[in-house]
Amino acid sequence: MADTLALTQELMRRASISPEDGGCQDLMIERLEAIGFSIERLPFGPVRNFWATRGTTDAPTLCLAGHTDVVPTGPLDAWHSDPFAPSIRDGVLYGRGAADMKSGLAAMVTATETFVAEHPRHRGRLAYLITSDEEGPSVDGTRRVAEYLAARSERIDWCIVGEPSSEERFGDTIKIGRRGSLSGRLTVHGIQGHIAYPQLADNPVHRFAPALAELCARRWDEGNAHFEPTSFQVANIAAGTGAPNVIPGELKARFNLRFGPTQTVESLQGIVAEVLGRHGVNHSLEWFVSGLPFYTPPGDLSGAVIGALQDVASMTPKLSTGGGTSDGRFIAPLGAQIVELGVVNRSIHKINEHVRVEDIGLLAATYRRVFERLLT
Repeated sequence: MADTLALTQELMRRASISPEDGGCQDLMIERLEAIGFSIERLPFGPVRNFWATRGTTDAPTLCLAGHTDVVPTGPLDAWHSDPFAPSIRDGVLYGRGAADMKSGLAAMVTATETFVAEHPRHRGRLAYLITSDEEGPSVDGTRRVAEYLAARSERIDWCIVGEPSSEERFGDTIKIGRRGSLSGRLTVHGIQGHIAYPQLADNPVHRFAPALAELCARRWDEGNAHFEPTSFQVANIAAGTGAPNVIPGELKARFNLRFGPTQTVESLQGIVAEVLGRHGVNHSLEWFVSGLPFYTPPGDLSGAVIGALQDVASMTPKLSTGGGTSDGRFIAPLGAQIVELGVVNRSIHKINEHVRVEDIGLLAATYRRVFERLLT
């Protein structure tokens, strides 16, 4: 555990606010090259990525995926200690990236080192897909690397994403899928006018309000055994000039739909268009798809992860598809079974982000046990 903790702290000292990497990937690459990995550095735009492999291509590929970038710290005076000077208090490690996800990266590396030392001629191929663009736009990171790998017909059989998946205790939850995310940028067109002469204007707020109420109240679907029902949420809405006596000429809104495999992008777009049309809303609408849903049914990977958690932490995890999106959405099209396995996520993106020191060691031991179950 001491080596994994030391590597976690070394990674945390590098201020890698997205899309910066801060030298984290160089540190990981140095250690992976030392145990026989071949490295491909894959920079795209301002983003650093790498693909690393060890083993043969004629057997299953187990990929470890993650990101070296972190979110901004927020106000420094709200932190109990410097967010980029990792601090341990009462068995808890504090600092930006402690949980999301530099402890996960360190656990991957040290678990791989131990496994390779014990099984230098392991079955199959171990791979790493690491980016510095997960917390940002997610355009030049895993998405671009996955496209590059697909173009040369690379296949990934199993993928462990090191995102912090646990909820209350280490190993109580793993992610076996994620919902899709569809966002809309809506402009409702009206006619600006004097508030005392509404007959000479067309108020876009009034036009949109009934349609918005219907969209918010709608039961989109019932979900299924693995996915929650589709949700509709408004993120931003604005109208008006700021003057109290002017009817606005337009309204702008941003909204998001999170959906499972019971829906498609086209079906959701069709419903929104029908509701707006039926209510006579004169509008323009731009759509943005940031990810499609994916799901890993019970199989070799999930079985190995569940068994490893039972062996190492005496935990049988809940299988979840909840939460936001992850880079697994870009890796799934390569044919991969995907499981997200990491530390407790209660403090991620928050002031005083932290992780239990004991959990860092448990994560490394769990990864190593997964390797043993799949590649020996």
